[in-house]
Amino acid sequence: MGTRDEVVEIESLERSLLPESVTGEDETAADDDEPVLYTASFSETEEDFVKYQTALWVLYSLPLILAFFFGLFMLLYIPIRRYILRKDIRSRKLYLTPNSIVYKVRRPVPIPCFGVLQKEKHVLLPSVADVVVEQDYLQSRFGVYSLRIENVGVRRPPSDDVQIQGIANPNAFRKAVLTRLSNMRTEVFSRQVPTIEDTPNLRIQSPAAWLSPPRSLRHDAIPHSGDLALLQKLEEVGSSVKRVQSLIEEQHSQASETAD
Repeated sequence: MGTRDEVVEIESLERSLLPESVTGEDETAADDDEPVLYTASFSETEEDFVKYQTALWVLYSLPLILAFFFGLFMLLYIPIRRYILRKDIRSRKLYLTPNSIVYKVRRPVPIPCFGVLQKEKHVLLPSVADVVVEQDYLQSRFGVYSLRIENVGVRRPPSDDVQIQGIANPNAFRKAVLTRLSNMRTEVFSRQVPTIEDTPNLRIQSPAAWLSPPRSLRHDAIPHSGDLALLQKLEEVGSSVKRVQSLIEEQHSQASETAD
């Protein structure tokens, strides 16, 4: 009972975090505040998608028929499976907004009488690294494409990326997303350029240049320091001349004394 109460409490918290509470058909049909730049289509590939998924289901069930009799029940389940697939692809909505990629789907559960499953995913455009269009061998036989949205950051396995099958003209949707990403980068760069131009024109100098005095002061200080050095040299020369004179006088006096 405690676990069930926790689940109910979590669901109520999730509903309170949503800006608007919408249920049933109104939730999937609710329009977002952001304008839609591009809308992908799935109706053109409905038949091919159903055929592809049916062939894939049969391929999975055949080995199980040989190993277990569960594969026979999978074959008998094919009509219900096709009904779920049609409801699935008809309810899919994939569109591009100025800030995100939105994907919505509403499909019946494996036993349709028990209700439906709703899925809504928003992928922010700044977190999109690339949009990959894939098609394996079996998909190429039925003309079905897979669209995979890669995220920026630490590389994760492809299974963690958003994967969508059955989209018509996936290259057009990929081009629309990459064009929008390019425009966003251009807008960010155009905002940064005026801010750089508005800042004061400061020269980048080395720390030694910061500590050194201005050019005029240094120019005035050089002659002053040179004069001091010259005076010191003159004093040293004068003192040395005096010493030589004193030595000569001493030698002359000693020579006169010895002569006497």
